[in-house]
Amino acid sequence: MRETPQPPPDPAVVSADVRRALAEDFGTGDVTADLVAADAQAQARVIAREAAVICGQPWFEACFREFDPQVRVDWRVGEGVRVEAETIVCDLRGRARALVGAERSALNFLQTLSGTATAAAQYADAVRGTRATILDTRKTLPGLRFAQKYAVRCGGASNHRIGLFDAILIKENHIAAAGSLSAAVRAARARHPDLLLEVEVENFEELDEALTASVDRIMLDEFSLDDVHRAVARVAGRVKLEISGSVSLEGARALAETGVDYISVGALTKHVRAIDFSMRVTM
Repeated sequence: MRETPQPPPDPAVVSADVRRALAEDFGTGDVTADLVAADAQAQARVIAREAAVICGQPWFEACFREFDPQVRVDWRVGEGVRVEAETIVCDLRGRARALVGAERSALNFLQTLSGTATAAAQYADAVRGTRATILDTRKTLPGLRFAQKYAVRCGGASNHRIGLFDAILIKENHIAAAGSLSAAVRAARARHPDLLLEVEVENFEELDEALTASVDRIMLDEFSLDDVHRAVARVAGRVKLEISGSVSLEGARALAETGVDYISVGALTKHVRAIDFSMRVTM
């Protein structure tokens, strides 16, 4: 197992995510948990039913502690750790109503964020030993962007920009609206000189224009493998290159071996396949 330590997520983000999720599930109240005595205590165990990178522990714990601040969660594996199928992930102890009531929301966070972290780890493994860094995108689940980007880092990949505020990415619609790629770059530099400025190009004519426009990074959108090789040779290290568009796990290694600096993969956060976890409660 390999652990990828990460700074803890913002507690305010975790709290807001959890309260929103619990509000969806509880509505006017948990009518099934009302069958359990209010003072009854219970314990539970969570098992990963398949191999995964574990992620989402702060969200998992917060779900239970919204209803019982005294719930005890004893983790057997750390955040960002790879586990095999049938690994015991954690043990819980607390009020039975809290355990059965928050179970589904807690597991939803754990399964989703572990799924994102696991996918990120698979892509990071695929390009290991090359100069390429795997990046995520803004193609995230609505309302869970900070959580999923945290999960990407737990899996060993890296974050692209968080949103529309922390970096500039000029794409085809911006170029059309500005009149040209060069005009769009000039306007962006004038307004936000301190931000990273990246331009997406769709052909070699745009690539050449971007090279003369003093950008920080160029994104090659939907370039074939042969064209990526040509682009790397043409750029010759003058600017950082990123690949984007329909990057598969099977094809990531070949793209990385072209010598590009970054490979952005929307599938990390968009094509989420949840990890199977099981939680069993005993009184």
